[in-house]
Amino acid sequence: MAKRYYPDSELIINDDGSVFHLHLLPRQIADKIILVGDPERVSLVASHFNTIECEVHNREFKSITGWYGNKRLTVTSTGIGCDNIDIVVNELDALVNIDFSTRLEREEHRQLEMVRIGTCGGLQPYTPIGTYILSEKSIGFDGLLNFYEGRDYVCDLNLEMAFKEKVGWNNTMGNPYAAQADPELIQRFENNDPTLVRGITIACGGFYGPQGRRLRIPLADSMLNEKIQQFEYNGLHITNFEMESSALAGLASLLGHKAMTVCMVVANRFALEANTNYYTSIDDLIKKVLERV
Repeated sequence: MAKRYYPDSELIINDDGSVFHLHLLPRQIADKIILVGDPERVSLVASHFNTIECEVHNREFKSITGWYGNKRLTVTSTGIGCDNIDIVVNELDALVNIDFSTRLEREEHRQLEMVRIGTCGGLQPYTPIGTYILSEKSIGFDGLLNFYEGRDYVCDLNLEMAFKEKVGWNNTMGNPYAAQADPELIQRFENNDPTLVRGITIACGGFYGPQGRRLRIPLADSMLNEKIQQFEYNGLHITNFEMESSALAGLASLLGHKAMTVCMVVANRFALEANTNYYTSIDDLIKKVLERV
């Protein structure tokens, strides 16, 4: 079978040979990648590295590659939202699985391991501020994965159906999809750690209305958060809101990579509390991830 050719308009390569948005060269990324939203958090993660090979910054996408002990790692910021995850995951995959000199897919597939460290809003009384949550499954309200062939093969369709039925889903809000994190990564990171909670995460297409926050615009379904909180599926509850986990898990599965998300709760929607001074606690989570990645 002839290898697929990727023309200039579909895979945009900068004049220096770097990929369009991330501005990274193929040799500049490791097989193990930590993703964070905030570009400033990239430096926080990299502050634990023994050595640094390179640092690249374009727009909200900042990357540092270096060594933590005997592990070569890349930490990259994605900015906020599943739309940015679409850019980051596709470009990271292109860097390792497309030959930029020929624009042809490489003969051998290179698998990446991607772990996202984020912040989130807790949805249960047992997920107070400071809780670390592993997103075993992620329900995407953003609709991104619906644009890709094969989404049904990497999603939990029974979860999708049960969720829509339970909450009385309004189809004008799009079709949610239920992506699944890599089970080996989840098991490795949980490792009988009592500080980590497994759950179902909802990844939203916005911070306010899609997460049930009402400021000056009324919500289409003012009771949606209460219905979400009560939902249960195979012993799992919906534990938190964030904005990236579904796209990461789904795209990684479609592209043959391993991915998962772990978040720290900085606001509990059940208790109506929030904490903006979470930097020390997020550094503790970063240390856990660096040890287990």
